[in-house]
Amino acid sequence: MSKNVDKTIPVLEMQGVDKHFGGVHAIDNFSVQIKHGQIHGLIGPNGAGKTTIFNNITGIYVPEMGKILFNGQDITGTPPHRVAQLGIGRTFQNIRLFANLPVLENVIIAANKDATYGFMDALLKTPKYKEREKALEEKAMGLLKVVGLADKTKELAGSLPYGHQRKLEIARAMALDPDLLLLDEPAAGMNTEESLDLVNFVREIRDTFDITILMIEHHMDVVSSLCDYCTVLNFGKTIAVGTPAEVKADPEVIKAYLGGTV
Repeated sequence: MSKNVDKTIPVLEMQGVDKHFGGVHAIDNFSVQIKHGQIHGLIGPNGAGKTTIFNNITGIYVPEMGKILFNGQDITGTPPHRVAQLGIGRTFQNIRLFANLPVLENVIIAANKDATYGFMDALLKTPKYKEREKALEEKAMGLLKVVGLADKTKELAGSLPYGHQRKLEIARAMALDPDLLLLDEPAAGMNTEESLDLVNFVREIRDTFDITILMIEHHMDVVSSLCDYCTVLNFGKTIAVGTPAEVKADPEVIKAYLGGTV
């Protein structure tokens, strides 16, 4: 984790970002600043452009206009593998695990960016290889302890309950040692009890690892309990920015997203 950064600079800043798909304006002049240690919510109806924002940050898409800055560095259009190396971790709305591999192996694979041995070291299982593999396993075990899955190391990832799969995916993202963690609907499919557990878990992750979190979420109880600030999108445009209480009281947000009349 690259902690030798100026914490007065926003961890993430997007300036006037535009992204089109044919005639569809998926993101329209989107801007946001997220300070160190904040949990920032990105909310809005389906099709509002939330996941497209994540895809632009992580280099899956390249915006037609605007800039994306990470710790003050322009990363606009940077390839996904390089974005991860710089310190941005991500989960997905649809869980992406190696379902047929054990839990521990899933995290070790994610941590392999730290591997310093070469192909011949791995082939011959040299002392350098064995030492590094031991360090990666210890790192993975440490993360599994944090997310409460240390007793599940040998179970296949695909056999875990849904909530545990979500936690495993976050452990994999944390294996990248991120400064910024992007969570795409972490409470999707969870009941009320599981959502409450997630709120406490995400807050603990933020505090334990001293990171910043940007999250897409539809559960307003999760947003209200967890987020410091929110940005609300509709048809690619920002319609409100503020604390959860402020955006929930905004007439345009109520009309476009929360339902009801004003």
